[in-house]
Amino acid sequence: MKLIIAGPGESGQRLDKLAAKYLNKAPKSFLYKMLRKKNITLNGKKASGSEIVALGDEIRFWFSDETLEKFHQPDPIPLKKLPLPQIVYEDADILLMNKPAGLLSQKARDTDISINEQMIYYLRSSGQITDRQLEQFHPSVCNRLDRNTSGLITAGKTLAGEQFLSEAFRVRSIHKYYYCLVKGVIKEKKRISGYLVKDEASNTVTVSRQAAGHASYIETEYQPLESRKGMTLLKTRLITGRTHQIRAHLAMEGFPIAGDGKYGDPDLNRQLHSRLGLRYQLLHAGMLVMPQECGDFTRLSGKTFTAPLPPVFRKVLREYGFEEMGPAEGGMS
Repeated sequence: MKLIIAGPGESGQRLDKLAAKYLNKAPKSFLYKMLRKKNITLNGKKASGSEIVALGDEIRFWFSDETLEKFHQPDPIPLKKLPLPQIVYEDADILLMNKPAGLLSQKARDTDISINEQMIYYLRSSGQITDRQLEQFHPSVCNRLDRNTSGLITAGKTLAGEQFLSEAFRVRSIHKYYYCLVKGVIKEKKRISGYLVKDEASNTVTVSRQAAGHASYIETEYQPLESRKGMTLLKTRLITGRTHQIRAHLAMEGFPIAGDGKYGDPDLNRQLHSRLGLRYQLLHAGMLVMPQECGDFTRLSGKTFTAPLPPVFRKVLREYGFEEMGPAEGGMS
């Protein structure tokens, strides 16, 4: 007999899904037969498999050692050494990291390295999660940034943490603020709207002021912090969150982001690359503000998290004579 007491990594999942992860070599027909015959029980009682497992629940597999060995054969997960992520905040359930520009949020191919893999490596190498626990629950980032955008990435270390963050992003109760340097002088705070269409083939978007076809409605708010030499440092807030929204929306308004190879000003980008070595757009997710009502996560209610601007961003600002440098340091307030 094998007993599993549901921890944070197991709670919140359907029993049949959890059993299938543990008995990873067993066919589904076998699993449901074992549930019907009470060879898999939940808290000592017969279960259908559709039950949602809660923290502390007892799942028992009434099998012989030979049967368990036959059907429970987890594939070994090599601990490939990776760079550790820059951690801004961490507790038992969630993790906030400062992603550098040039790094993927999540890998697109098996050979890719992303901040998600770096986060898993950190949790495994620090002993916070075991290979066995990874069989039941795989921690994951809960928001994404473009490869060449830097800043705050959140992740759930437990299923509860992941569900809390994912839901907060879904209903937009988490406010996301970005810092960007744009070409042009902006003097007033403004809230702009438009319609965005994505071209999957080229991975670019087009923004217009009028609705057309399958366009998605977007809203972006920006506030000028300082202007120097024909450039403005903006603090922007995503009201909606679409692919390349800030980059394309500001470009449509006539304020392209410095260093943006898709929507920016080519002449400006060449100058910044040759003079200052700039290779990425100066767009940084520098601030997250949690909702006031966080349910079981009241410790986070209304909290603000910040990540400082990357060194190259600050270098460009100093070159143009800016005094404003965005968040001074990373952390929670």
